[in-house]
Amino acid sequence: MNTKIHKKLNELSINLMKAADRQDAEKFYPLYDELKALCFDNESDPVKNHPEQWETLADFTDELDQAIEYYQVALKYAAPLKSGEFKASIHYSMAVLYKDHNQAALALECVNIANASMKRVHDEILQEEIDQLIRELS
Repeated sequence: MNTKIHKKLNELSINLMKAADRQDAEKFYPLYDELKALCFDNESDPVKNHPEQWETLADFTDELDQAIEYYQVALKYAAPLKSGEFKASIHYSMAVLYKDHNQAALALECVNIANASMKRVHDEILQEEIDQLIRELS
């Protein structure tokens, strides 16, 4: 990922979290719009476009269908990178979202894909989160 974009994405994520924690919609939505614009502006640029942008946008999207759509876009851009970690992270995030919306079967399907994607990934924290969610859903 382009370093400049990574820094911007990190800054937006931090500020979005702060606004969300304070339930400050006045600050949250302009930041969300900026993140959304970043994703769509970079989408046609193979150097600037990255699945992490789309996953982050999905993470901050309230509407279930729209968030899933953004996760699917993230998966599309993760596929050429052949990164199990991106695939696992995105599917785990989708599973959590489905769980939060009382869609346990879809959550379990996604978390199982996340788990299968972890075969060559050495992220113990993500693996622990996946394992925990599998236990909760089983």
